[in-house]
Amino acid sequence: MLAEGPARLWRAPAKVNLTLHVLGRRTDGWHELDSVVAFAGCCDWLAFEAGDGLGLTVEGPTAAAAGAVEDNLVLRAARALAELVPGLQVGRFRLLKALPVAAGLGGGSSDAAAALRALAAVNRLAADDPRLFAAAAAVGADIPVCLAPRARLMSGRGETLGPALGLPPLAAVLANPGVAVPTPRVFAELGLKPGAPTHWTRLPPLDNGCDAATAIAALKSGRNDLQASAIKVALAIAATLEALEGLKGARLARMSGAGATCFALFDDCRSAVRAAQTLRASHPNWWARATMLR
Repeated sequence: MLAEGPARLWRAPAKVNLTLHVLGRRTDGWHELDSVVAFAGCCDWLAFEAGDGLGLTVEGPTAAAAGAVEDNLVLRAARALAELVPGLQVGRFRLLKALPVAAGLGGGSSDAAAALRALAAVNRLAADDPRLFAAAAAVGADIPVCLAPRARLMSGRGETLGPALGLPPLAAVLANPGVAVPTPRVFAELGLKPGAPTHWTRLPPLDNGCDAATAIAALKSGRNDLQASAIKVALAIAATLEALEGLKGARLARMSGAGATCFALFDDCRSAVRAAQTLRASHPNWWARATMLR
């Protein structure tokens, strides 16, 4: 738990790629993506207290896997914003790391976005201040979509954001088999040369205001084009998907991001809670959570 003190707490929710279509590889080497993202109830927590100097401490169940503190995206995002905002008030961050690391949930990116929101609040920067987006984009492709964590379409390499989608809350189970998957290796497995398109297509538009059943039916027509590549890197992903597909009431099972976390969607939260309990009983060493995607 974070220690008591005057610092304000900021949520850093898990990002889930409900779809992830790879449209090709750009001449600059980045892959052109088209992804519907939503945000889960499970999260990391970030405390921030303004003061002299910039610092970060990391604690929590997955802190050890988070890597060197000096390279943490929280500090990198804060430094990027300080370069753009003269006289930026900084301070001390404390991160409670609960989400799995290198897991396809954008945990580090969400942590960095929470840090930017905290700095914006202290420095009275508007939520739509373009310098926040610029700092986010300079540090990581997934950070911009995490600045205002709502369901939306993310495209390009992550820098092009569509308007918030009026998706209904979706009951889900998230599961990670305990393996870290390096994102560059997964993209390398696609074997696309710079400038090469794919034959894959975009997801048809999702209707705002639809119910959960309609949303799930639409998402079924989508894909995660990194899923097969990720399974080559970590075979445990295939076992995770198989376990999720076998849960009672599961309507759709798919990998999130570049893996290894996978999700299954359910009709209601009660079904998801029961399914998560079943999954934890059969795979006690996995990270598994029932949550709502919003």
